[in-house]
Amino acid sequence: MYRTKTCGELRLSDAGQEVTLAGWVQRTRKMGGMTFADLRDRYGLTQLVFNGAVDKDLCDQANKLGREYCIQVTGTVSERESKNSKMPTGDIEIIVSKLNVLSPSLTPPFTIEDNTDGGDELRMKYRYLDLRRAAVRKNIELRHRMTILIRNFLDNQKFIEVETPILIGSTPEGARDFVVPSRMNPGQFYALPQSPQTLKQLLMVAGFDRYFQIAKCFRDEDLRADRQPEFTQVDCEMSFVDQDDVINIFEELCRTLFREIRGVELPKPLEQMTWHDAMRRFGSDKPDLRFGMEFVELKDAFEGKGEFSVFNEAKYIGGICVPGCANYSRKQLNELTDFVKRPQVGAQGLVFIKYNADGTVKSSIDKFYSPETLAEIKQVMGAKDGDLVLILSGDNANKTRVQLCSLRLEMGDRLGLRDKNVFKCLWIIDFPLFEWSDEEQRLMATHHPFTMPNPDDIPLLDEHPEQVRAKAYDFVCNGVEVGGGSLRIHDTQLQERMFEVLGFTRERAEAQFGFLMNAFKYGAPPHAGLAFGLDRFVSILAGLDSIRDCIAFPKNNSGRDVMLDAPGELDPKQLDELNLEVKAHK
Repeated sequence: MYRTKTCGELRLSDAGQEVTLAGWVQRTRKMGGMTFADLRDRYGLTQLVFNGAVDKDLCDQANKLGREYCIQVTGTVSERESKNSKMPTGDIEIIVSKLNVLSPSLTPPFTIEDNTDGGDELRMKYRYLDLRRAAVRKNIELRHRMTILIRNFLDNQKFIEVETPILIGSTPEGARDFVVPSRMNPGQFYALPQSPQTLKQLLMVAGFDRYFQIAKCFRDEDLRADRQPEFTQVDCEMSFVDQDDVINIFEELCRTLFREIRGVELPKPLEQMTWHDAMRRFGSDKPDLRFGMEFVELKDAFEGKGEFSVFNEAKYIGGICVPGCANYSRKQLNELTDFVKRPQVGAQGLVFIKYNADGTVKSSIDKFYSPETLAEIKQVMGAKDGDLVLILSGDNANKTRVQLCSLRLEMGDRLGLRDKNVFKCLWIIDFPLFEWSDEEQRLMATHHPFTMPNPDDIPLLDEHPEQVRAKAYDFVCNGVEVGGGSLRIHDTQLQERMFEVLGFTRERAEAQFGFLMNAFKYGAPPHAGLAFGLDRFVSILAGLDSIRDCIAFPKNNSGRDVMLDAPGELDPKQLDELNLEVKAHK
């Protein structure tokens, strides 16, 4: 046997036992005629002792051990004289009688410690070493535990797990597809699924009633901290349900995960907020409710009361009240102005009003407005002495609200109000069914083209589609969209109307989605679904800043796997077999 115990399970009650352990050398240190080594495996860390006075050859052998050597030792469990309360095994050590080097190691390119000296790119290149670090491994273990909890919960709710194909047809609506050339069908391509959307709807037509899948999905889009080109969804669909049915079941799933993983009891029921209210109050369809600073609209309060042309010409003026920050210096206010002017935010400037603790007022617009007007603004904002009011304005209300949202989140970060150990969850409902795309110069489906319109708004589809609400819902936690779904269209005629509004010709709709439309003609049940982003969910419960840290082998911000050096070029023979010609990239 390679081992009789793991490096994390021995305790003082095991003293006197002879055991065999196997693992990796974390570090070694010499003290007089003795050598100490910390042995690590997935389960923990155990101190080894090599006593030169008892066995000099064994001690000499131990002195040759380097970091990350893979070894096997046999010895006796003994009580430590100098105990380590920070280690579960800190009361014991192993007096080694036998050492076997299973595999030597080169000096690793970074320290395999929680606080490593390796940068992101270096750790990604040697991810198999990075995964040995307890700080990284615990995220993967948490992901495993969550997956088991999810499977068991859904199984108890009579969901059945079904695998859907990875090689499917391309559906250009939405993000860009990753495409795969077909060798046996020259000139034709598969696509990797952005989600199993149409396939799970077909499972409802097939009568499966309740489906789920821990599904790999792929989107060829620009990356950031919460995006990867391949990611994992907890993908679900149900028949004969309405919106409340779906929300109730998956709210209970979330409640179970928060309770089991973090010991947190979510309120019951969770708050529901309409998309319109979320945008009006927070400038985001995924508001972070861990702190206040709710938007206050100020257009009426400033109307006709001053000569500040920026406000007089603006269609929207909105402000946030930052508690206790009237003492902000000119330098700090300039930093905030530079922040909102960044291209990522896009505001033209920032107005501030400092309601000082001594009752005086200082503002960047005090020469345009009387003290009485600024006192009125204080009342409208609900500000107190010592508070700072920050104001943005613009011609486009929603665009300005989004900019104000960025400023609100920045202030939340600066003031330490976005505590990762506090969880504020809610549902966003009543999304617009369509949104305007500047790139496409047409209406696009806000979620996807199979989303059910609110029945009350169906008469608006022809003349005012932009006013139609969707029977859609998103689960939001701490300002992150963790999951979302909708009721689906199950009527062929209504689905055809949706395609018409989206600018599909009958031929194009038939070519791309004819299989689904035809299926609906065979007794399609009312159905609805939801998908959680597993990577995002794990990262929130683990308190991580990036989903990369809870994915075993992630891509970097350029979509590259620096460990495998992928993507890469193909051999010319492979290209010939696929009937592909690669043009030189300039």
